[in-house]
Amino acid sequence: MLLIIIGILLLIAGFAINTPALMLSRFSRPAKVVGGILILLGFLTSSIRQIDAGHVGVISLFGNVSDRTLNSGLNFVNPLATVTEFDIKTLNYTMSAAHDEGDKGGDDAIRVLTSDGLEVVIDLTVLYRVVPTDAPRIYRQIGTDFTDKVVRPITRTRIRDNAVYYEAIALYSTRRDEFQTRIYKTIEDDFRKRGLLLEQLLIRNIDLPASVKKTIESKINAEQDAQKMQFVLQKERQEAERKRVEAQGIADYQKILSTGLSDKQLQYEQIKAQRELAQSPNAKIVIMGGRGNVPLILNEK
Repeated sequence: MLLIIIGILLLIAGFAINTPALMLSRFSRPAKVVGGILILLGFLTSSIRQIDAGHVGVISLFGNVSDRTLNSGLNFVNPLATVTEFDIKTLNYTMSAAHDEGDKGGDDAIRVLTSDGLEVVIDLTVLYRVVPTDAPRIYRQIGTDFTDKVVRPITRTRIRDNAVYYEAIALYSTRRDEFQTRIYKTIEDDFRKRGLLLEQLLIRNIDLPASVKKTIESKINAEQDAQKMQFVLQKERQEAERKRVEAQGIADYQKILSTGLSDKQLQYEQIKAQRELAQSPNAKIVIMGGRGNVPLILNEK
């Protein structure tokens, strides 16, 4: 556009000094030629627009927005038209209580009230992208700052609207996935109506009130104690069963000894024990059973 303006000025100057009476009249023709060349170059450069990869261009001419979008690469357009680029890659918007994690400075977490009247703080990341064919409609109806006008307010509102159906503890534990699926569907519908595609909704953290945290910790400790006691009882039952089996085995053994051994077998065991005792190198006195038996001294030293 600058080259076109300069070329027009040179053409005007060339025609202005095209008077034989003026000393600068000899520069009239060169000024016209240079001006014409600059205007031509200006129109050529203004007609070629480069769109970066992962972007689309929206054409606007005197306030009228074209429904045709420009794809990445070189494109020929009206040199007087304005081209606005839209990023169609995956974008993310984070709302967090941490001061250095969210897109907004400071604490930008979402505070919601649950069905039991407790305030829960939610950290969230939204992954979304612009639908390329809807870029002209977004530019016409919303503008380029659709993140602040659409993504942020819709996400925060829908999360607050859906959190009232859940209790704080359920939201934190058992029904967290259900809550995430529910808000995903409602936000996805709102985004689609405005030319945006919701790819993923990530609940990064759910911070409960201190009183609820204490209740949960007490419940967990009680459950752990109950599990520990159950383990101890199970171990005691196993030990009692082991002792019962052992006692039964001893009783069965004694019963076998009392009913199954004969006198001859006992005499045989006695002779075998005496033989082993006699083979010992130590001095010993053996008192034989029965009356009138004299003690037998073996290996006396």
